Amino acid sequence: MVSVYEIVELARKTGKIEKGTNEVTKAIERGTAKLVIIAEDVQPKEITQHLPLLCNEKGIAYTTADSKKKLGVAVGINIATSSAVIIEPGDAASQIASLEKTKKATKITKTAEKAPAKETAKEKKEVKEAKETTKEKK
Repeated sequence: MVSVYEIVELARKTGKIEKGTNEVTKAIERGTAKLVIIAEDVQPKEITQHLPLLCNEKGIAYTTADSKKKLGVAVGINIATSSAVIIEPGDAASQIASLEKTKKATKITKTAEKAPAKETAKEKKEVKEAKETTKEKK
């Protein structure tokens, strides 16, 4: 079985990748991401915790890597990176497909992480009224 790091290295050499949470987030939102890789040892977790939710929302596959340092090396930099994204898989396309089949990559249909419900207009009005009441008391 090919590791996530080998897939990233192959995609880097023959396709196109981006690294860093900001670039990964942009690629997901634009719909250009083919596979998102998220390091598990990121501290604080808030740095990358939005990525699985975005991937689920857009129907983009994602997987995890155990080490941000190894992920940094795989994307071709000498420092750790919290996340990476494959934009154009190049020669790694078949390996990404097999990774998705073995369920190591997760898609929206495979996991059901619910996004928080949006506030209704009534709830927004109640919050606004509560704030105004608090201001009046001061």
